[in-house]
Amino acid sequence: MPEEGVKLTKKPELLTTNEILTLSELFVKQGVNKIRLTGGEPTIHKDLLHIVESLKNISGLEQVAITTNGVTLTKQLVNLQRAGLDVLNISLDTLKSEKYERITRRKGWARVIAGIDLAIQLGYNPVKINVVAMRGFNDDEIIDFVEFTKDRPVDVRFIEYMPFTGNKWETQKMIPFSEMKSMIQAKYPNFSALPNNPNDTSKAYHVPGFKGQLGFITSMSEHFCGSCNRIRLMADGSLKVCLFGNSEISLRDALRNGCSEEDLLLMIGAAVKRKKKQHAGMMNLAQMPNRPMILIDCKMDTGRNHNLRKTGFNILNQYFLINSPLNSYSLPRFINRPHICQMSTSSKLTHVTAEGKVSMVDVGEKVNSERLAVASGKVYVGPKVTQLIKENMLKKGDVLTTAQLAGIIGAKKTSDLIPLCHNIFLSHLEVNCTLNEQDETVVITCSAKSTGKTGVEMEALTGVSVAALTVYDMCKAVTKAMVIREIILVKKSGGYRGDYDIDNSG
Repeated sequence: MPEEGVKLTKKPELLTTNEILTLSELFVKQGVNKIRLTGGEPTIHKDLLHIVESLKNISGLEQVAITTNGVTLTKQLVNLQRAGLDVLNISLDTLKSEKYERITRRKGWARVIAGIDLAIQLGYNPVKINVVAMRGFNDDEIIDFVEFTKDRPVDVRFIEYMPFTGNKWETQKMIPFSEMKSMIQAKYPNFSALPNNPNDTSKAYHVPGFKGQLGFITSMSEHFCGSCNRIRLMADGSLKVCLFGNSEISLRDALRNGCSEEDLLLMIGAAVKRKKKQHAGMMNLAQMPNRPMILIDCKMDTGRNHNLRKTGFNILNQYFLINSPLNSYSLPRFINRPHICQMSTSSKLTHVTAEGKVSMVDVGEKVNSERLAVASGKVYVGPKVTQLIKENMLKKGDVLTTAQLAGIIGAKKTSDLIPLCHNIFLSHLEVNCTLNEQDETVVITCSAKSTGKTGVEMEALTGVSVAALTVYDMCKAVTKAMVIREIILVKKSGGYRGDYDIDNSG
């Protein structure tokens, strides 16, 4: 606990119990089979028992777990077990009571140990104990923690010290996995590895003959991003696809604004698919603001992509068609082309009657066919904004993800935004936003597909336009000197007017 304490979020900004359960059910529908309640400290939530019991009633959810400081377990654990709690993690960074009081700023070490022993008596096996290893603080207790596993069926998991805003990050405090392992092997030469499951975040080890085991969460020295299938929903409804990431997207706001389940899925998918390959760019620690889960005092609404495995979100690929590369649509070649390219010999405006009045086109007699349209555009943002987007340091959050989401939603609402456009069902929609550092531009493409009686050019163009306007809105506090340009139809196919490709337009 920091000396100055922590700034807590006002209750209206936190997810309600019903919102927690609604979002949990949505995630489980998409393939999540394990939910862990963590914090802050979950045992102080007044509805904890109800939440655990309700989660256990969600069809398809296999496991409910909790991570707690363990202070109140002796009073709560029996009822939590009856409610259906499957797995228990207890955070405990020291086995010395005086050191415990110094870092937590309260008494309670004896109650935590009693809670561990109660959990063992109730049949939790193993009871997982999370220990953040820090040089100069508890490195002299590593062997003590190993010996704690001798007569108890516990899994002591050493976590490499990680940087967060407020924890006074110092690289010399981090004790790498290899050093801890060598330290233990010096005392116990037979200390050896155990098999791990594909998505385990902890490397399992044990001392032969001991009841318990040890694990190492090597977040810093040997990251496991490639097999990580975890996502985190914060107490304020922000979704983090990486604990290390400073980018979040608010599902709370989406819920409270009446967002449909389909659009919630799009938001989640876009966030998950934009996660960086290694700790959300954690190598740039000096410039990276990031909050631990206990500090719920800032608002962000962004996301990153991620590739989760079956336990998490493999089913997302069936729903979120927003991760394709630009393929053959290389935008720089459009710079010197005219923005209006004739596609047919007709000289009549289709939305104007013979009397010159505006009218929606009657498509009743047209034949259904597969329609495809691809549009593109650019936003020149300049050198300063380019750097801020690259480092994800804009105050409003992740520009590319937010623009991508806006483009998707905008394309779907084309008939509401553009007069005389038919309301059509889109069978496929992709929006892709990329940063071109050399040109200091954000490059946007939108691909729309439908099977019907009218084309989807307007949907593709609207998706690009809304995404471009969103880029402008996200960055306008830094500079107003941005230029939206070259919003253009790249290609279309289907319909009696024939196919069109800008490369063959003459």
